[in-house]
Amino acid sequence: MKDPRDLGDPGTAAFQLEKYPFYLLNRLVSRYNVVIEARLKTIGIDIPYWRVLMVLGQKSPRGVGQLAEAAVIPFSTMTRIVQRMVTAKLVVCRQLESDNRVTEVTMTSKGKQKLSEARMITAPVYAQIIRGFSIEDFEQLTHSLDRLHGNLAPLVPGKRNGDSLSEAESSASDKQ
Repeated sequence: MKDPRDLGDPGTAAFQLEKYPFYLLNRLVSRYNVVIEARLKTIGIDIPYWRVLMVLGQKSPRGVGQLAEAAVIPFSTMTRIVQRMVTAKLVVCRQLESDNRVTEVTMTSKGKQKLSEARMITAPVYAQIIRGFSIEDFEQLTHSLDRLHGNLAPLVPGKRNGDSLSEAESSASDKQ
């Protein structure tokens, strides 16, 4: 039997797009974003706002840099998103007294309410996505995705293994 990994290798004559993991991942993320974006629009937010609110919902406050890294959004883009979210009264910002170069972002009560609404309307999407996956299937999927991510780490320009997310890496993921 042929090695099925050869079918996903763009450097082989046997290459098949439908076996290329990154085509499959991009196809999945694209469909997911279409579904999620339509739902989020009904409550007046977009995907970047939702990503920021989800990250802050896990730990708040966070510096803009930490927020950018956790939300996988380039720092410069995150700065603009945070500014828009301040205007929308979803978050507030303050400079750290100990280091005025760091801007800390905290969710407002309106932001917490919007996060709650977003979780309610996106939860059914998550339930549909994992439908039919056993606990073992789900664990294997998340483990495999993490392995793929880890295997790419040494190839990221300007990034040493274990370093935080680089601007190049963040920018590339933001375009997906």
